[in-house]
Amino acid sequence: MSSRFTLMTSGAIGLVLSLALATTVAQAQPAAGPKPASPSTLDYNKSSTAALPWPDREDFANAKRGLIARLPDNGVIKGKNGQVVWDLSKYTAFIKDGAPAPDTVNPSLWRMSQLLMDAGLYEVVPGVYQVRGADLSNLTIVEGDQGITIYDPLISAETARAALDLYYQHRPRKPVVAVIYSHSHVDHAGGVRGIVDEADVKAGKVKIYAPEGFLEHFVAENVFAGTAMGRRAAYMYGNLVAPGPLGMVTAGLGITTSTGTITLIPPTDSIAKTGEKRTIDGIEYEFLMAPGSEAPAEMMWYLPKFKIVNTAEDATHTMHNLYTLRGAKTRDARLWPMYLNQAMQMWGGQYEVQITMHHWPTWGNAEVTRLIKVQRDTYKFMHDQTLHYANMGYTMKELPDLVTLPASLVGHWASHGYYGTQSHNVRAVYNFYLGYFDGNPAHLNPLPPVEVGTKYVAAMGGADAVLKLGREALDKGDYRWGAELVNHLVFAQPDNQAAKNLQADILEQMGYQAESGPWRGFYLTGADELRNGVRKLAAENPSSADIVANMSSELLFGYMGVQLDARKAEGKVLTVNWVFPDIGEKHALFLENAVLNHWPGYTDPKADVTLTVDRANLSKVLTKQLSFNDATQSGLVKFTGNPAKFAELMSYMVDLNKSFWFNIVTP
Repeated sequence: MSSRFTLMTSGAIGLVLSLALATTVAQAQPAAGPKPASPSTLDYNKSSTAALPWPDREDFANAKRGLIARLPDNGVIKGKNGQVVWDLSKYTAFIKDGAPAPDTVNPSLWRMSQLLMDAGLYEVVPGVYQVRGADLSNLTIVEGDQGITIYDPLISAETARAALDLYYQHRPRKPVVAVIYSHSHVDHAGGVRGIVDEADVKAGKVKIYAPEGFLEHFVAENVFAGTAMGRRAAYMYGNLVAPGPLGMVTAGLGITTSTGTITLIPPTDSIAKTGEKRTIDGIEYEFLMAPGSEAPAEMMWYLPKFKIVNTAEDATHTMHNLYTLRGAKTRDARLWPMYLNQAMQMWGGQYEVQITMHHWPTWGNAEVTRLIKVQRDTYKFMHDQTLHYANMGYTMKELPDLVTLPASLVGHWASHGYYGTQSHNVRAVYNFYLGYFDGNPAHLNPLPPVEVGTKYVAAMGGADAVLKLGREALDKGDYRWGAELVNHLVFAQPDNQAAKNLQADILEQMGYQAESGPWRGFYLTGADELRNGVRKLAAENPSSADIVANMSSELLFGYMGVQLDARKAEGKVLTVNWVFPDIGEKHALFLENAVLNHWPGYTDPKADVTLTVDRANLSKVLTKQLSFNDATQSGLVKFTGNPAKFAELMSYMVDLNKSFWFNIVTP
């Protein structure tokens, strides 16, 4: 019973799984190594990037501007036990400023990766500083009257602490008096305990500001599909292939994700309305709410004192994701450009500097406006033109090759898909409005992949015929067709290693051609697993105590419904009351019709069993700080009624995290 409790929320931590777990399983060397770039890839990388604005070096100048100090220890950051949680040196060892792109890397992605190697402490303007390259995101410091305010304290406590220490080595050691979370993703709040003591927050010495809805979305965004998202994130960030010219060359949005301790301190103050003003440590702020854009809860803001606009993650130096490949709810491409329009309307005549929570700043009013317009119009073009052609009857699979950005946008580096891509963003817009079904009744009830693969292979004349066609596609550089073709054989005959090797060769070349870091990660990770199988590596427990403690009871019980094995529970009828005295909550769970329903604020007088436990102690059980048996024996957990019925209910729960290493490129 204790193991069921301990693992009840495994897979339910959303972005913690998507980012933290994805990186802790990293960096094992494959048994079968990668291959060089093919002639087709060499030609593609040269021809597809020849017309890009290579003479434009403004980003390189901006990325270097204001450097105060590089990250110490070659960018290696360790935790308390000496474990490495961040290692920039693995990337700087081969990504050199001014070096030509390797044959196996898209030159445009190589350019972005070179820009990301400019890491250290930078002065944006006097009084505003950033530490870049110490995690996926930036840590920003603003000097105020009494202390400093920090924006977005990274993923891990260790990297946030190291970034702040670097700042203190070169600036006065003023206390942290405020933290601002720009939005509800873990790379913008997870390191908060590295810079702030919660006792100071509770005492009112430190204020934490966030957009309305931050806490709910931070904890909940990916709860119910957390295990699947975490597994896919390992592909997206390329954490199963080593950094190098034949492996990962950064994630495009940032270098990669740190692997330290993910923490959370809830906000003390919420920002709710566009135009809302606050004075934080003597500095005036004006906020612009942007919910439903890059994150469910997000905001931008302007600082008149410094003439700085912070566009959070709504305007960076890459096309972002309208749909993230790890899996998440599709973002609203209609709202996103509207918020950027508002930013220009509110502050376009005032700002002189733009900062973002990834990448480097932009200086100059005209230059900032140009960047915001490029970002705005990139998202709006994809939104409007997708619907333009969808209303003509074009479908999700047809649109990526039809809705292509105009030359006026392609001529700006910030429109390029280093993280998101035009291809999967266009499909995201279609799905947002019309769903996955394209209207063709032949696609209403398709066969599952193994069965359709078997039938296709038979129709094409057997495995040898498919292999022959696949090799021809590989030799011709017709990789999209080759991947489609050989995938059927892989699913029809998953033990056919020749088929898997051929598919790996095809996917690998597609990875070498990818401008997007996540696309490269998916292609190269898929190739590795086709050659070597799924390597079930050890991973740290992603269930951050802070996140579990802030998980609402509704989310907790909702996730139990996801964990329920309906086949085992069929025909069973049970009622279990839960009482949390420390937070004054009571809940009833009803098992009936192989479904687990939850009634908040209610206990059933006819329940089979009532469980009474402080929510704080339940959180300790869920994060393995306390075993369920010990909690029961010490009286921290009390039963009224038949405890065997509670054990019966828990026996129907499945630890979904044990399925983390599910197959992706094979059945």
